[in-house]
Amino acid sequence: MLDPSSFRTIVSGEQQGLAATFTRALLRVAEVPYSAVVGHRNRKYDRGGSEIHHVDVPVISVGNLTLGGTGKTPMVKWIARHLRQRDLRVAILSRGYGAADGAKNDEALELEQALPDVPHLQSPDRVAIAQTAIDELESQVLLLDDGFQHRRLGRDLDIVLLDATQPFGFDHVFPRGMLREPASGLRRAGVVCLSRADLVDEATREAIRNRAAQLAPDAVWCEVAHKPATLLNSEGASRPLAELSGARVFGFCGIGNPGAFRKTLESAASEIAGWREFPDHHAYVADDLVDLETDIVAADAAMAVCTQKDLVKLRTPAIGDAELWAVVVEMEILLGEQELGNSIGHALG
Repeated sequence: MLDPSSFRTIVSGEQQGLAATFTRALLRVAEVPYSAVVGHRNRKYDRGGSEIHHVDVPVISVGNLTLGGTGKTPMVKWIARHLRQRDLRVAILSRGYGAADGAKNDEALELEQALPDVPHLQSPDRVAIAQTAIDELESQVLLLDDGFQHRRLGRDLDIVLLDATQPFGFDHVFPRGMLREPASGLRRAGVVCLSRADLVDEATREAIRNRAAQLAPDAVWCEVAHKPATLLNSEGASRPLAELSGARVFGFCGIGNPGAFRKTLESAASEIAGWREFPDHHAYVADDLVDLETDIVAADAAMAVCTQKDLVKLRTPAIGDAELWAVVVEMEILLGEQELGNSIGHALG
């Protein structure tokens, strides 16, 4: 099975050669039926063939067009805090992808850590848990995490994130590319937000904005950066990010966009002595820790660094003799903060 980075090098066309070309051809064949199923499903919702269930409180969805991480979790945290500042009772709803045996998944655990006063409900049936949040938790606003393609629950605002480093999924639907649905689906968005905008130049940002405007001409535009803020360990202790400077660091993660985390780590650490990727939502087991310890020793690294999503599952302050820390990432709005706030306000009615 391809790891996320290898998959990207193939579908992006970066990897050349006969084997890569043949693989892309096979993936293109598989893309056709997948696209047909997605298109049929969307048309049923567009034409009223599939019922959209509306609830009695505002619903705000945060989602994306592509597979992998686009920075939804920092956006969800920002919106939840924005709503709590207005003294509104908020609940976050998600499918709970990657969770096992009814346990909370990594995203829920990270959000619970960052937002202790905001309940997070997980279930594939988000209509049911929406009603639970209203009836039992008396929620006044529902925040639908990773909800753009989940059309069964009606929403008052769709916020869609485009990752500046790969905004349109290499112009192919999975498995030939990274798109969850054709890019034309962006027309449903009320807000289009360019995440990791600081990682590309102004000309690239403008080109993405122009294409997004063609696909979703009525959507509000904003741009955000994801900035490493501090280091956090499993015991709740924090350290300044500056401690990564000058340290030999071993980095690893099990997220949808490992390349983005590596860039974040490279921006903060002087030396990445070793690196390892796991599948998205990876459930760490004891053998993984043994393997990581071996890799860390081989790299002669003094510190192991991962994402918060990894840390909340590992729940250990060290791997072998190396301390384990997570980089806490916060969202910074570069452009369109007022417009984003106004869109949220309009959704609240």
